[in-house]
Amino acid sequence: MKVIQEWKTLLIPYEQAVEELKVKFKALRNQYREMNEYSPIEFVTGRVKKISSIIEKAERRKIPMDLIEEQMEDIAGIRVMCQFINDIYAVVELMHERSGKDFTVLYEKDYIRYPKESGYKSYHIIIRYPVQTAFGPKEILAEIQIRTLAMNFWATIEHSLNYKYKSHMPEEISERLKTSALAATQLDLEMTEISKEVITAQVLFEEKSNTIRNITDNIQVLFSQGKQKEALDFQKRFDKIKNSDNLFEFELLLADIKNALPKYSLFEKGRLL
Repeated sequence: MKVIQEWKTLLIPYEQAVEELKVKFKALRNQYREMNEYSPIEFVTGRVKKISSIIEKAERRKIPMDLIEEQMEDIAGIRVMCQFINDIYAVVELMHERSGKDFTVLYEKDYIRYPKESGYKSYHIIIRYPVQTAFGPKEILAEIQIRTLAMNFWATIEHSLNYKYKSHMPEEISERLKTSALAATQLDLEMTEISKEVITAQVLFEEKSNTIRNITDNIQVLFSQGKQKEALDFQKRFDKIKNSDNLFEFELLLADIKNALPKYSLFEKGRLL
């Protein structure tokens, strides 16, 4: 049996992989938003399985301790949350496009089209992920779970009940879980029906947010260049429209600020010469 320190050493690459994968998925989400496009990724979480959970699963699945890293695919786990069912398959497609670069997709389990008997729905992708350790490169297995917010809520409740009852969940609760799984599916389908409206609203919000950020950043540049009057004039214009829903007004203000900035830069360079 491995001692605690050996377990901790074994899990270090998995912890590194989880952190790296979270950063990559979040960067992908932010790239969409920076381009004022809808992101199929709502948010990302990750975890490394606890030692007690690894041992319990190994005993339940009859996995020899010396084969845990080869046969247990979810020691490192990433969960990608999406708003709509279609987003899940968009994320799956993105992962296929990146396979062979950042990681290698080994196989997939589509529990959305083919739910488990309990009602569980999610899309699982098993990958082989390379990490650089103090002892050299190492490839580990990791599981990516992609699901909607409704699927995740249901799965979280089911996980808690399974932990409580182990493999002896009362029939009444099992039936209620199946009923609630159908309700979660119906919610996802209803949200899909209005997804176009939701996506349009979110894209407009992101575009407005990015434009406002650019306005305030560039006003600060003017202040930093000592152009107090110009900066204050633009700030007053911004204050007048900051609560407006008219994106054109913000874009016009931003264009005026950008047109002013190069003149100041040239002026400063000329004065330095």
